[in-house]
Amino acid sequence: MSESLTLLGNSQSSWPQSPDDARLETFPNRSPENHYWVHLDFPEFSSLCPVTGQPDSARIQIRYRPDQLCVETKSLKFYLTSFRNHRAFNEEIVNRILDDFIAACKPVEAVVRGDFSSRGGIRLTAQADYPGTESVRLLID
Repeated sequence: MSESLTLLGNSQSSWPQSPDDARLETFPNRSPENHYWVHLDFPEFSSLCPVTGQPDSARIQIRYRPDQLCVETKSLKFYLTSFRNHRAFNEEIVNRILDDFIAACKPVEAVVRGDFSSRGGIRLTAQADYPGTESVRLLID
C-alpha cells in the first residue's frame, strides 16, 4: 500500500506549480462494505482570477463516499495548493476539482463545494456533485 504514496512521510517542500503538475494519491479502502462518508475541509484555498489576475480565496469542502480507494490527504493538500497560481473562474475550479477527484479515486458519490470570498460585494458559492442525484446535493451546507 505505502509504495504508491510518495508524499506521506516525506518532508517535501516544493509545491506543484499547477493542478496539471499535481497528483492525487490514493490508498485502498479498508472498509468498502460499509456505507460511510469522508468530509475534507480546506479553508485556505487560493487561485487567480482569469481576467484580472487578482487572487481569489475560498473554503473548499469535499465530501465523498469511497468505493475501493480513498484519497490521501497530504496529496490533496498539495493538489489544492497547486491552484494558487492557476487562472480560472470559480465555477470552473469546483468542477475541475470534482473531475480530478473522480478520476483519482472513483467514489460512489462525491460533492465539492467552494465558498469564495466576496469580490465586488458578491459572495459566490459553487457546488458540483457526482453522480448528480438530489440526495447528494443536500449533504454540504
